[in-house]
Formats: sequence, C-alpha cells, structure tokens
Amino acid sequence: MARGSGGASPCDLDREFAPQIAQLLATPPLQPAQEYYDELIQSKKHDGVRVNYNGKHGKGVFANKDFAEDDLILKDQMLVGAQHSLNKIDCVVCSYCFRFIGSIEFQIGQRLYLQNAGSSIGCHSERHCHGSESGSSTGSPGVTKGNSEDLPLEVIESLITGETSLPFSDHFALPEVVSCHGCEEKRYCSQSCADSDWESYHSLLCAGSNTEPSRRSALHKFIEHANGTNDIFLVAAKAITFTLLRYKKLKKQHDFQNKLAGSNFSLLMEAWKPLSMGFKKRWWDYIALPQDVDASGEDSFRREIRDLAFTSLQLLKDAIFDAECAPLFSLEVYGHIIGMFELNNLDLVVASPVEDYFIHIYDLPDDKKEEAEKVTMPFLDALGDDYAVPCDGTAFFPLQSCMNHSCCPNAKAFKRDEDNDGHAVILALGPISKGDEITISYIDEDLPYEERQAELADYGFTCTCSKCQEEKPN
Repeated sequence: MARGSGGASPCDLDREFAPQIAQLLATPPLQPAQEYYDELIQSKKHDGVRVNYNGKHGKGVFANKDFAEDDLILKDQMLVGAQHSLNKIDCVVCSYCFRFIGSIEFQIGQRLYLQNAGSSIGCHSERHCHGSESGSSTGSPGVTKGNSEDLPLEVIESLITGETSLPFSDHFALPEVVSCHGCEEKRYCSQSCADSDWESYHSLLCAGSNTEPSRRSALHKFIEHANGTNDIFLVAAKAITFTLLRYKKLKKQHDFQNKLAGSNFSLLMEAWKPLSMGFKKRWWDYIALPQDVDASGEDSFRREIRDLAFTSLQLLKDAIFDAECAPLFSLEVYGHIIGMFELNNLDLVVASPVEDYFIHIYDLPDDKKEEAEKVTMPFLDALGDDYAVPCDGTAFFPLQSCMNHSCCPNAKAFKRDEDNDGHAVILALGPISKGDEITISYIDEDLPYEERQAELADYGFTCTCSKCQEEKPN
C-alpha cells in the first residue's frame, strides 16, 4: 500500500481552513447522501436502478427491475470530464457532451493539419505520471504515424473549409461546429451545449479576448503547465469551477430570497455536495511507484508529486481564486479531487465516425468501392494505421462511481454503435434479477488472483467475491 508523502503541507490554506477542509472531505451523512442519489435518479429518469447507502457497506447500485443479457442498465451523464490534451490532435469533439462535430472531411482535415504541425513538436514528452493511465495525457494515442506530409497543404485545408467533399460522407452527417463566443479553443455541437458548458465550467476557464488580461495570462500558464505535466489538472480545475459556479448561483438565490440564516460556508458545502459523494484519497499518497523508483526513494517521489500538484494549484489560484470559497483552493482539497478522479473514473471514450466511414467505403460493391477509393485512399494512407482513434479522456460519473467491484461482474461499461457522446453506458453481462446488486470490474478480471488483489489494494479493499473465494490459496 502507498504511504503518505510526509512533511508539512506547503499550502497555507491547509492550516488556515483546516476545520472547513475536514468538513468538505468528510464522508457525507447517510440520510442526505441517500436523498441526493434518490433525487439524482429521479431527475435523470433512471427508474431501473437504485442506490443503497449505509455506513457499514458504503454505496451500491441495485436493480429495480429484471434485466436480460445485453440490456441497457444505465446511461450516466458525467459530472465533470475532459478530453486528454494530446487526443485533441486526433479528434474534434464537443467540449461539453463530447460528440464528434463538423463533418468527416473536417475531422480528417483537422487531424492531418495538426499531425503535420505536431511532427515538428515533441508531442510525446515525458510526464510526471504514475502507474495508472487515468487522467494522464500519456494515456492518449497522440499523433499517429502516417504520410500526411505527402499531401499538399492546400488539399488538407480544403477538407477543413469544406471545399473538398469525400464520396458517401453525407451518410455520416455530424453536428455543425458552434464556437465559444469568448475563445477559439472550445467548440460545441450545439448552442445548448455551449451555454451549458459556460454556465457549469467554462465561464471561469475561458482564456479568450474578453477575459481580463491578467486572468487570461494566468489561465494560459495553468493550462500550459497541465499540458506539460499531467492533464488531470485540467479535470480538477473543472471540478473546482463547477463548485464555484454552483456556489455563486446558490448565493444569488439565497440573497434574492433574503434569507438571513446560514453562511457562505454552508452554501459552499451545498455547492460541493455532488463532488462530496465521490470516494477520495490524496493523489500522491496512493499512486503506484514508477518502476525506476525503489522503496528508498518513495518519500521523495511522493513529495515531488505533491509539489507538482501545488504548483498547478498556485497557477489556478492566480486565475480564479475566490476568497469566499478559499477552502476549495487548499492543497488538501485539490489532492483529494485528483484522487477522486483516479479512483472513481470510467474512461471517457467515444468511437470515431471516421472509422465507420472508411469501413463503409471498404464494404461498398466493387465498382463503387474502386471509384470511391481513388479519392479516399490518399487520405487513409496519410492517416496511417491508427486512422480510427476514438475521443479519449477521463471523467467522474456519479452513478457509475457507486457501482461496486466484482471479479465476476454482472455488468460492464460498453459503448454500442448508437452511443455517440460521453455518457457512461452500462450493459448487463447476463440476466440480473430485481433486487440484485449491479457490479462491474475495476480491473482486468482475467488476471491471476494475486495480481487482481494487488491492483485492488489501491482502492483500499480486499475482494471477497465468489471468484476470489474460489481461487484464494489455502
């Protein structure tokens, strides 16, 4: 098991707001937690499941009806998520729902353009990472090897602008691109998604020309640091802005209703509630040691990771600090937010329509296929073997995170052909009866017993499922 980093925290807020931080990170009381999940399930119309919450066994998701094999159990909308930084080279998706946007031509042209630009930049730089790929930009395929340099730049640009159309691409229509009104980086599939992202996260993280210059500069420094170290800091920043914006909305309602009872901190606790439900550990306390770090260097490594997070936090504070929510900017809370994503995330994956497009071309009748490939083959060759890279990122899903582990699970996370956004999709692996607990596997359940238990140790438990009981050495 991982050990603590040791030494006093470098963050003054950790000491100044220690009691408030303890409340933020405490396990939520049973009744409010149960009420939260009941309301969440009702609002999302997930009538087939319920969350049971008690102090002895923690949380669990149970079936409210019978499910047959391959039945859809749940489509869980993420609370906070982000595309990996390097994956943005390969995939242009909505920054809110993560659907692919533009057109097949736009997707191919944008990737080839950035692939060319990235070939002169060290895109596979080393990261300050850890054993898990979750939240790390090294988990993204990044730039793939192709022959895009053989295509004239004007041909690539004509795909992006729409001047060149590929045969049969109209069979794979994608939503038009809607850009953020403040910056050029964020793009969406609809105005609705743009508005939702602005209200939930982006209004505090937009580094466009309308942002005050000093704050814009600070945001650029934070983003550059995250992209150069570990892009899970970007997801953590979205979690903080999500809470800040909820707080501001609650305070506005509170002031409007002229309620004198309560305090700013009680409003912050309410704003924090959705994130308070996630299981958390400090990031640097439990991450696996890299293979080149032995036990004698463990404390030093963990301090290095803690200090890396502190540098990120300081840069974020320079950009969006709000004194009324100061405990939210403590290193203790920041470390636990990152740890929450590592321990509760289900990978954010959305299949690329570019793959479906080239499969469609391949499956055409011979006469049509030959004619179409005269146009499409140069682009397929330029993209290379990994022409169908999916959107890849990390996210926190509020209901999926309640599902307990089993090495013989009765459900799995699996995207069907029709699942074209960032929701987590949970399917039944076999018949599930009403009242049964719905379980998934946190790891590769085909590993030997000892390896499974070693991987699960980072989650803080020893698995005692029927498979582990059967395979446990005497």
